Amino acid sequence: MVSMTTQSALPLMGRLGALLVGEWVALLEEPDGAGRIFINGQLAYVWGPEQREMRRLAAAQLVETGAAQVNEVAAAFNINTESLRRWRISFDAEGLAGLASVKKGPKRPSLLTEPKADQIRAYRATGASLRATAIATGVSTDTVRRAMAMTVAPDTAPTDNEAPAVLPAVLVQEELPVLPAPVPRSGERAAAGEAEAASPVFFPAARVPYVGLFLAFPALESSGLLTCAKSVYGALPNGFYGLETILVDAVVRALAGESRAEGATRFNPEDLGRILGLDRAPEVKTIRRRIAQLAQTGKAPELIAALASHHLTNTGQDGAELAAILYVDGHVRAYQGTKKIGKLYSTRLKFPVPATEETWVSDTNGSPVFLVMAEPGASLAGELRRLLPELRTAIGDDRRVLVGFDRGGWSPTLFAHMKEQGFDVLTWYKGKTADINETLFTQVSYTDEHGETRSWSAADTLMDLPLTTTAKTGEVFQIRAISQIVPNTKGSGTRQIHILTTDHDLPAGEAIHRMGNRWRQENQFRYARMHFELDSHDCYTSSDDDPQRMVPNPAKTKAYQLVVAARKHHAGVAAQVDAGELDMKNPAPGTQELMVTNTMINTLKAPLWAAETALNTAEAAHKELPARVRLGDLAPGQQVLDTETKLIHHGIRIAAYNTAMTIAREIRTNTGYKRGSDEAHALMRQAFNQPGDIDPTIPGQLTITLDPMPTKAKTLAIAELCEHLTNTKTNYPGTNFILHYKIKKNR
Repeated sequence: MVSMTTQSALPLMGRLGALLVGEWVALLEEPDGAGRIFINGQLAYVWGPEQREMRRLAAAQLVETGAAQVNEVAAAFNINTESLRRWRISFDAEGLAGLASVKKGPKRPSLLTEPKADQIRAYRATGASLRATAIATGVSTDTVRRAMAMTVAPDTAPTDNEAPAVLPAVLVQEELPVLPAPVPRSGERAAAGEAEAASPVFFPAARVPYVGLFLAFPALESSGLLTCAKSVYGALPNGFYGLETILVDAVVRALAGESRAEGATRFNPEDLGRILGLDRAPEVKTIRRRIAQLAQTGKAPELIAALASHHLTNTGQDGAELAAILYVDGHVRAYQGTKKIGKLYSTRLKFPVPATEETWVSDTNGSPVFLVMAEPGASLAGELRRLLPELRTAIGDDRRVLVGFDRGGWSPTLFAHMKEQGFDVLTWYKGKTADINETLFTQVSYTDEHGETRSWSAADTLMDLPLTTTAKTGEVFQIRAISQIVPNTKGSGTRQIHILTTDHDLPAGEAIHRMGNRWRQENQFRYARMHFELDSHDCYTSSDDDPQRMVPNPAKTKAYQLVVAARKHHAGVAAQVDAGELDMKNPAPGTQELMVTNTMINTLKAPLWAAETALNTAEAAHKELPARVRLGDLAPGQQVLDTETKLIHHGIRIAAYNTAMTIAREIRTNTGYKRGSDEAHALMRQAFNQPGDIDPTIPGQLTITLDPMPTKAKTLAIAELCEHLTNTKTNYPGTNFILHYKIKKNR
């Protein structure tokens, strides 16, 4: 028996001008509309120039029989997958008759429906051109013109002698539609690479989830994130989601409790899309890709610096000076992955962990202003010295600014350097010192921004600190010391603590208050960890650490511990020898005197000589070891986490945190909510998650109406907040819509 192999004829068909559809199908169409389909080289379908229903039948059957995939057929027949789906449904329901073309009637002006006209006018109100509006709404430019002319004033009715005007419809919006399906922006998505970004467009809708997030936009504008990002980055590469959309989406997600990009999966994209003025919010891969495009520019430090400058040039509540004092502290962000990251001691976890350290700067109120990624293994004192030029740039002038920090920044040499650079120091004394005479203590007080007055018993003196770099010459740095008597934390009684400052004009009571307020920065870290995922890893990429970088030698530390132990042992043995010699030379009364010989002395001192030998050996071994070694020799292959992407996310978190603090402060100060001092943040988060209505029908105004809160007291408080926010006359980003806020009454 002879077997024959069959060779596919598709390569030949391709050379004849046929369009290959998948692996087995070839489509050959003539200029007059006629066409043929070959399957494995065999003619399967034929249609004439006017036989459109046969062409549709062929497309539908190719998918039904499995000869080609949906996407392949749609591309070959120059249609979208939705049209192909309708053809298949029509054929299943009505057979070939369902695929026949319906003959069009006489041409006449199309009658616009009310929702379509609303959609067209809302998009046109954003400033889009006729052509852009037509593409976005799926109509012609003539239809756009008719939609814009559809609204008629009540007093324009024709008189008896006038001909009635040709009016397709009169739009009267009585009720907002409840959660209407988002209007597709497919035209703009298809042309995403041709425009910078899609503009926000809002449509009437009721009972929309997360409408309360609109309350954040006045505070978001004051944070400066959008304006600073525009000045630093300009714009993202052309695409549907632009720079403003990506940043606004990130902030509103953070305020809703999901700061990480992965948090986008916990929202219905259509729900957040309505807040953004789009048909759907960006998904995780889009967020990561767009943030990565920003990171590639390497301008994240410029964004942080611009945010700091914007923040510090503004004034706080009641004109308070936000830069009256800047608090600086390091924050250790633990790493739980598998990469080889250097270890740092975490004061929160109480043990060393793989981590990166960030140096944060907060304003008078404890709100974040600025941060830098600390160099691996750097001390707070070293970071403060490196940070001073950037702080001066952010402040924007030569005024002296008080900088508060904890004992981690202790360095008398640093204090002198900061004073020379125009910064005043506020910190705790580190180490032991003689107590201040109690007769020097007097009562001092300070009244804070809330009108609360507190008093302390304090002594205001001067203290000389030796400069370590010039210890041999005895040079010292004189600094002001404000001492307090506080209860002893390790037992009964009291002890003295000392606050040091180079500002000799600062009242003692205010200095104590300012130093105590440093805990506001710790509270900021705690709040940001809970609500803004401060310690999350927004980027998992890493790079090799510099193997030539010199790092402290841990062997040197261990050798010094041996020296300390040898010194302690030597001191103990020396004390025993001295006691033994004293007993030999001065026997107790009633005992016989002994003749002290060299042998007895040598026997007594033998342990001391052994201790001296051990001490000398330990000191010599410690001296021989270098204080710093190459990182490549100590920890080859060590890596550092990406900082650019992290800084961008931190910039977003700074804006989100300051936005939340601003709204909470408005609840406390501009509403009559009695529990505002205790529940402002809880009420704010509840309001952010509140559903409500979106009404763009009033020209130039976007009306946001929240559903009532669970209690009348909370509803009244949010109503007062809405009135205050409405008076700010804030524009929704990227539009000319002025935000107008309301809340429905409790039934």
